[in-house]
Amino acid sequence: MPRPERVVAMLTLALLNVFLVAAALAVVKLTPDRSLAVRPPTVADRTILTAAAPALSPTSANAPAPSSGSLTSRLDGLMEQAGMGANLSGTVIDVSTGRALYASNAEKPAVPASTTKLVTSTAVLAAVGPGHRLTTKVVKGGGGVILVGGGDPTLTRAPGKNAYPRPASLTDLAKQTAASLKAAGTRSVRVDWDVSLFQGKQMGPGWKPNYVGEGDVSTVWALEVDEGRVAPTSHVRVQNPPRIAADAFRSLLRKQGISATLGSQTTAPRGARQLGAVQSPPVSALVEQLLTNSDNDVAEAMARQVALARHRPASFAGGAAAVHEALAGLGLANGVATVDGSGLSPRNRITPNALARLLVTAASPGHPELASVMSGMPIGGFSGTLAGRYHAGSSAAGLGLVRGKTGTLNGVNTLAGVVYDADGRLLAFAFMANHVANPSAALAALDGLAGSLATCGCR
Repeated sequence: MPRPERVVAMLTLALLNVFLVAAALAVVKLTPDRSLAVRPPTVADRTILTAAAPALSPTSANAPAPSSGSLTSRLDGLMEQAGMGANLSGTVIDVSTGRALYASNAEKPAVPASTTKLVTSTAVLAAVGPGHRLTTKVVKGGGGVILVGGGDPTLTRAPGKNAYPRPASLTDLAKQTAASLKAAGTRSVRVDWDVSLFQGKQMGPGWKPNYVGEGDVSTVWALEVDEGRVAPTSHVRVQNPPRIAADAFRSLLRKQGISATLGSQTTAPRGARQLGAVQSPPVSALVEQLLTNSDNDVAEAMARQVALARHRPASFAGGAAAVHEALAGLGLANGVATVDGSGLSPRNRITPNALARLLVTAASPGHPELASVMSGMPIGGFSGTLAGRYHAGSSAAGLGLVRGKTGTLNGVNTLAGVVYDADGRLLAFAFMANHVANPSAALAALDGLAGSLATCGCR
């Protein structure tokens, strides 16, 4: 029998379903990798979702641990029904004890797709801390001013009043800069730009050439505005994000009474006088955004922040090496081999055990700096890339109870997350399907496996 408090929680979730769906499904679209995504929640949306979502707390001391044998019997049957054989792998771990309760090819490396973002998020929180912010600034240059990119892809022309997390504003930066220029008696400047913080190629290893054209991701630069989009709400990406950002800044300066012309790419001199600066939301909020909405641009920016913190080049190779080092410091590097931060590359390989053990660590009271990994994962049926799932069939038991990160590429479907079982025991899981011929069947299988954990007493 389910515990009484669990029954109350499920009834409460059912009553709030209408409101949650309205909030979470406000703007739904297909991402470049064909998974569902929604706009970042507003403050109002977030209030509703946070109030209704089951809080992650330590497992009750009275909650019995599932029997490995019972759980294996249940999940083996579901794995077999999925009909994907060795191409479907998975693991379940008891968060309280770290004991593996179920394993099927759990040490077999698989293409993770966007579950890679769990790795990137954990690494950046460990490397720079949840309170770290990315700074975009303007300094005095020889012939005018230089807009210096700080690696913040969420820098925006005009943040909405209810945007969450509230991004840095290029308009605010223009106001600061104009005020500094006027105070110095300067009314006419040239706007140059500096992208030297990031190095190397702008497209990841193995990325499809059409990713940018289809709007899946922008080319990766240290300076861009609105994630390289032609407008804040557009899905279309620009061809030269740094130049477009500088031109937008030039236009905003003119609105502040400064005559500005567009210059060229340069490198700001050391010690140049700062005329203005704006900061991104804290990394904790950026991690929540990238996990909830599977934001590829923010994920790549976070990988480069790990590289900078580890004194490596802020490039794809430097980011991948630094992420591995940060995970090694947590004892979580085994089974992880990545080449980008977003999971768009099919060259990434991660084992189910590596993903699940990462989640065990993130849920641990001993690692409060990793809490955003837990709070950022979408809630089954209600938010982010899980908003359209867990509403019917065998997965419905996980509605509102499963928190997980999705992963979708051609031939790949993955899901890793946490869920309380019927007795209140917190379980971490990872299920990975590669060489998928029928994506719909694979998604149903993954959701059914995770949902089955929510109904399991399994003693």
